[in-house]
Amino acid sequence: MCALTAPTVFDQGDEDGRVVLLHTEPASAHHAAAHQAADLCPAAAITAIDTTTRQQAGKPHA
Repeated sequence: MCALTAPTVFDQGDEDGRVVLLHTEPASAHHAAAHQAADLCPAAAITAIDTTTRQQAGKPHA
């Protein structure tokens, strides 16, 4: 889901299909998509943090 939601931030590996993070600090124009990808991640493996407000997106790990 994350590679489809935020393709400028995430990609998917050809060999194993795992997600690859392209930018640890994406441009501000891509922040909303990165946060949406974190919210939609079915494995809750992504956490996006807004460094200006320190607010976190994504599902918390149990």
